[in-house]
Amino acid sequence: MMKNLIKSILVTSVIAVAFLIATPVQADPPGMPGDHGGDGDAPPGGGAPIASGVGILIAFGGAYAGKKVYQHKA
Repeated sequence: MMKNLIKSILVTSVIAVAFLIATPVQADPPGMPGDHGGDGDAPPGGGAPIASGVGILIAFGGAYAGKKVYQHKA
């Protein structure tokens, strides 16, 4: 019992020390490339439309849910 307690405390302290050492070493994220936002307030990605993709995902989700309901009734 005491051996497991000491082992768990040791592992926990090693993990805590590893996180405390690694935290100050993290670098800042890189800046935006090129002339981002030069033509106004353009969002990252160039303002690509996502509406059709969301519609496809909703349609597939509805079809999958319908299949599951149909299988549950059978």
